[in-house]
Amino acid sequence: MHPLLLIVITIVGYLLAYRLYGRFLGKKIFRLTSSNRVPAQEFEDGVDFMPTRKSVIFGHHYTSIAGTGPIVGPAIAIIWGWLPAVLWIIFGSIFMGAVHDLGALVISLRNRGVSISEVTGKYISPTARILFFIIVFLELWIFIAVLALVIAIIFMLFPASVMPVWSEVILALLLGYAVYKKGGNLTLWSVIVVILMYITIILGVQYPISLTGSEAIPATGIWAIILLIYAFIASILPVNKLLQPRDYINSHELFIVMILIVLGTIFVSFNPDFKMVAPAVNHHVTDAPSFIPFLFITIACGAISGFHSLVSSGTTSRQISSEKDALWVGYGSMLMEGFLAILVIVAVGAGIGLGMQNSDLGMLKGAAAWQSHYASWSAASGLTSKLSAFVVGAANMISGLGIPRSWALAIMGVFVASFAGTSLDSATRIQRYVISEFFKKSPARALQNRYFTTALAVITAGILAFATGADGKGALKLWPLFGAVNQTLAALTLIVITNYLKSVHKKWWLLTAIPALFMCLITFWASVENELSFIKMGNWLLIIVNLIVIVLVVLIFVMGFKRFLKTSIS
Repeated sequence: MHPLLLIVITIVGYLLAYRLYGRFLGKKIFRLTSSNRVPAQEFEDGVDFMPTRKSVIFGHHYTSIAGTGPIVGPAIAIIWGWLPAVLWIIFGSIFMGAVHDLGALVISLRNRGVSISEVTGKYISPTARILFFIIVFLELWIFIAVLALVIAIIFMLFPASVMPVWSEVILALLLGYAVYKKGGNLTLWSVIVVILMYITIILGVQYPISLTGSEAIPATGIWAIILLIYAFIASILPVNKLLQPRDYINSHELFIVMILIVLGTIFVSFNPDFKMVAPAVNHHVTDAPSFIPFLFITIACGAISGFHSLVSSGTTSRQISSEKDALWVGYGSMLMEGFLAILVIVAVGAGIGLGMQNSDLGMLKGAAAWQSHYASWSAASGLTSKLSAFVVGAANMISGLGIPRSWALAIMGVFVASFAGTSLDSATRIQRYVISEFFKKSPARALQNRYFTTALAVITAGILAFATGADGKGALKLWPLFGAVNQTLAALTLIVITNYLKSVHKKWWLLTAIPALFMCLITFWASVENELSFIKMGNWLLIIVNLIVIVLVVLIFVMGFKRFLKTSIS
C-alpha cells in the first residue's frame, strides 16, 4: 500500500468512527448532557478545578495523552511489519482506546472529578482501590523518570531543539497572562506565540545548545535534574498559568507538524524511493519477543493506553466546562492520537527509505535503510533508536516541501521534546493527586499540601532516575515492566467502566466488557512471558516487581468480576 493511500484511508475511517460510533457512545451509552453540573464548576478553586473552553482543554488533553507514546511504540512495533501495527492502531483506537478514555472521563465527571483509582473503591471495592493506587503510583513513578530521560536524550541528539523548547515555556506564560489576566483574544495570541515559537526554532538551528557534562555527572543527568525541577514548578502552578497555555501551544504545534508530514507525503510521493520499505508482515525477527501478545503491549498510546485514564480522570475532568465536551475531548483526542501513530508508521516505514545515516555504511536509502536500522530487535529497541528513526523519517518527508533538512530535524526534535514535556507536567501533577487521594483520610496535613505532595512525586522519580548512577538512566531498569503495567491499567480501567455501565444499562456494558476481557488476557499473557524471561535472565528486581504486579492484577480482576455479578441495573 502506498503511504499516501494509507493516510487517506485512516482520515476517512476516523471521521466516520467519530460521527457514527463516537456520537452513539455519547448519546446512547454515556448519555452526555449539559444539564449536569461538572466538577470544574462545583469545586472551582483557581488552581486545579477551573472551567475551560473546549478548544483549550482539547489541547491540554491531547498533548498530555500523546507525549512520546504514539511515537516510541509504533516506531519499534513496525519491526513485525507495518500491516499488523496499522490494524491494531486503527481498530484498537476506535473500539477500545477511545471508549476507554471517554469512559474514564465521564465516570470522573460524575464523581466529583476524582481519579479512576479513587472511583475503583465505589465500583469494585475498597480493597481494589488500594491495589489500584499501588499500580498507578508504580506506573507514574517509572513514567516521570523516563520522560525526563527522553527529553534529555532529545536535547543531546538534537541540540537545536533546546532553545525552542525552553522558549516555549516563556511563551506559554505570556499566553496565559495575555488571555486569562488581560482578557486578550485567544485566537490572536495563539497565532502570535506559535509564530514566535517557530522563530525560536530557526534561532535554535543557528545557535544550538549542548551540555558537555563532566566526569561527576553526564549531560543526561544534568538535564534530568533540571527537568525534574521544572516539573515541580509547573505542577504546583495554577493550570491556567502554564499547563493549559503550553498544551494549547503544543496542540497547534502538533497540527502544524501533522499537516507538514501529510503535505510532505504528497510532495515526495513522486520520488521513486518513497514507498513502504518496511515489510507488510515480518514474524521472523532476530531475538524479538513473540509477535502475540507483545504487539498489543508495544503499541499502547495510539491504540489504547492506561495512562490516558489517569489524564482523563486526573486533570481533564477538573477542567471540562460542560459534560457534552467530553465526547470531543475524550473520544476525539484518542482518534487524533491514533492518526499521529499512523503518521509515525509512515515516517519509519517509508520516510526512513529516503535516506538514513549508518555509522558504518554511510547514507543508506530504500529497503537497505530500513533493514539496517531494524536488523534485529536489540538494534531497534533502544530509546534513542526509536526516537531517531521517527525524527529522521519525518524530517525526510518534510524536507520534500523545500524546507531545509536542518530546520526539519529541529522542528521534529522540538515536537518530540515538547510533547514529552507536556506529559511530564501532567504526570507529575497526576502523581500529586494520586498521593493526596490515597492519603485523604490521613491526619498528616502535609499529605494534602500540593507543595509537599508534588515534591514527593518529583523526589521519588529522581531517586529512581539516579538509582544506577549520575547519568539519570535508572528508570531504564524498570522500563521493561512499563508496557505491560500500562496496558494492565487500561484493562483494569475497562473493568471499572464496565461495572459502571452495568449499573445503568441492561446490555450496553458489553461494549466495554469485551475489550476489558481481551486486554486482561493479553496483558496477563505478556506479564507471564515477561516473568519467565526475567527468571531466565536472573534479574531479581524485575522478577519480584513483575510478580507483585501480576498478583495485584489477578486480585483486582477477581474483585471486579465478583462485583460485576452482584451489580444490579438501576
